Amino acid sequence: MRLCSIASGSSGNCIYVGSDATHLLVDVGISGKKTECGLNSLGLSGNDLDGILITHEHSDHISGLGVLARKYEIPIYATRGTITAIRRTKSLGNLDEDLFREIKEDSKFIIKDLTVNPMRISHDAAQPTAYRFSYGSQKVAVCTDLGVYNDYTVECLKGMDALLIEANHDVNMLQVGPYPYYLKQRILGDRGHLSNENSGRLLSRILHDRLQTIVLGHLSKENNLPELAYEAVRMEITMGDNPYNANDFRLMVADRSEVSPVIHIA
Repeated sequence: MRLCSIASGSSGNCIYVGSDATHLLVDVGISGKKTECGLNSLGLSGNDLDGILITHEHSDHISGLGVLARKYEIPIYATRGTITAIRRTKSLGNLDEDLFREIKEDSKFIIKDLTVNPMRISHDAAQPTAYRFSYGSQKVAVCTDLGVYNDYTVECLKGMDALLIEANHDVNMLQVGPYPYYLKQRILGDRGHLSNENSGRLLSRILHDRLQTIVLGHLSKENNLPELAYEAVRMEITMGDNPYNANDFRLMVADRSEVSPVIHIA
């Protein structure tokens, strides 16, 4: 199984997950053209896609969905609440009703040789989800846009071989930055985004010997820096109540607009 970030950040998110036989995208929050360029760099095209899985309806996750899904007639997987919100998003244009596949949290479904297991997340959207994928014994997860985590989140993310997880903001940068007060409160709230420190704390509860790669994603352009996210998460892992050191794991930061190295699950 493979995991690759085509784009990840507050300005647009698009993540590839696939096997030799199955090719999926989690979100299309960048233009159709940029998405296709990213796929091309992986040796793929829109014709190869077996599905697009949408986490929620915010524009940085669906802005390129209409163009791509119409062009290649790609099935769109999302919860009922998210599908309803997508249908109300006029900027996407008309989408054929037959393209939508309604899914439910904690209810597994299969796309060719990949098993997909959606999980609940806390975010200010209609019915947001994160996704876990399995291929035989191999497991990866894409989990962003969660303002808070709990025991359910921890249980869902245990046992992954690789995961892309949110490290959205540095709290100090956000607090002293230019955002209006209401927006700062939204981001810091339980239905906002995970800070660098909280991302590291969550990771500290799910680390295990077989975890191969951690990718930090959905960094804020205005309220974070890749170096800050990287060091803050490393510190939380090393200083946290767990038997591991940050050097025990491959830790990467997904670029805002560049395709990441492909993670191959051994």
